[in-house]
Amino acid sequence: MPEPLVERLLRGLYSAVLYVLVPVTVYHLIWRGFRQAEYFQRWSERYASYADAPQPSTVWLHAVSVGEVNAAAPLIDTLLQQRPDLRLLVTTITPTGSARVTKLWGERVEHVYLPYDLSGAVRRFLDHYRPRLGLIVETELWPNLLFCCRDRGVPVYIVNARLSARSLRGYRLLRPLVGRALRTVRVIAAQSADDGRRFQRLGASSGQVVVTGNLKYDIAVDPQLPAFARTFREGIGPRPVWIAASTHEQEEAAVLGIHRRLRRRWPDLLLLWAPRHPERFRAVAQQAVDAGWRTATRRLTRAPDTGDAVFVIDTLGELMSFYGCADVAFVGGSLQEIGGHNLLEPAAVGTAMVTGPHLHNFSEIARRLERAGGLCIGADADAVGAALAALLGDPQRRAGMAAAAAALVEEGRGAVDRTMTVVYADLP
Repeated sequence: MPEPLVERLLRGLYSAVLYVLVPVTVYHLIWRGFRQAEYFQRWSERYASYADAPQPSTVWLHAVSVGEVNAAAPLIDTLLQQRPDLRLLVTTITPTGSARVTKLWGERVEHVYLPYDLSGAVRRFLDHYRPRLGLIVETELWPNLLFCCRDRGVPVYIVNARLSARSLRGYRLLRPLVGRALRTVRVIAAQSADDGRRFQRLGASSGQVVVTGNLKYDIAVDPQLPAFARTFREGIGPRPVWIAASTHEQEEAAVLGIHRRLRRRWPDLLLLWAPRHPERFRAVAQQAVDAGWRTATRRLTRAPDTGDAVFVIDTLGELMSFYGCADVAFVGGSLQEIGGHNLLEPAAVGTAMVTGPHLHNFSEIARRLERAGGLCIGADADAVGAALAALLGDPQRRAGMAAAAAALVEEGRGAVDRTMTVVYADLP
């Protein structure tokens, strides 16, 4: 069968299934809305229905949520600095990603939600914003989006491209379609050679793939962070501090158990607790209260005092600052099969860190950090707790781990410049 006909058949079948599932998308928004009210808002954007007039041409960057927005931040900052003449549109899918875009750039960029991958919605999105260039961050492989960009002559790059072995397996059923969509992309700027090879196994050609490194290594550290940490420490007094960051619901019992055991040895130990999702803020604070600990939150008290045992960070965009206030960090999403979260943030601010074993989303970074002596990986919650206790009791080892991790971050910088060199030819 001729290739164009195969593509049309696959696209038609895929689109038909998505249109049948439209009621499911509505149900999903309602279900998420009961957990996070922002999901009840801006539905028109999710189906590409816009009240304003079509926009002048833009450079468009898509980052699905907070992690991808943070990863893309150095690239977006560079675009704003080097090409202030460009109109920059940043799309996300989650409300937390949306809030992060607004906090970082305000009105310096335009922002909407990316619509669902319905062919009609995608076409309306492209008609309205008329992108001259598309930059997709990490692993957002939506077939209709990629095919429609090709059909409209919009060059698309996948930047900071990442594809884990697990994600590759997940694309197994859609591989005939996704592989064809992937070949419409101008360049796949991969984080690593392993990621590049997995994109080729999914269907990309070798000529599409270039290794540019991980944008997360170009992470910016707020110059005010040392002053923030100093003021924080003055407020709580001379006591040990650990942080449980980006935790998920199934990890919460483990965090409570670890803190209980650690406080037997350090009765004045303070836990800084930053749940990954805003809908868990209140529940986490209540669990800490139910455990018998005096608990404060960032929104209510701004800072803990000497009597607080737990301080819940129930705000967005401040995690790196609080990493800098802790003696040791546990990075969540790693005790259950989430795949881990950004290990370079605590590394960049000089905080020793511990994770669980599930790190498939950050496998190469974790491997490099562990090899350099900048990361402890626990096999389960008990091992994580033991590693935290060992580090809390050994300031010299903590300092050595922090220095090794920070050095690795510095060594890895440069992905922004390499990515800019790759995409420069298609910048308007």
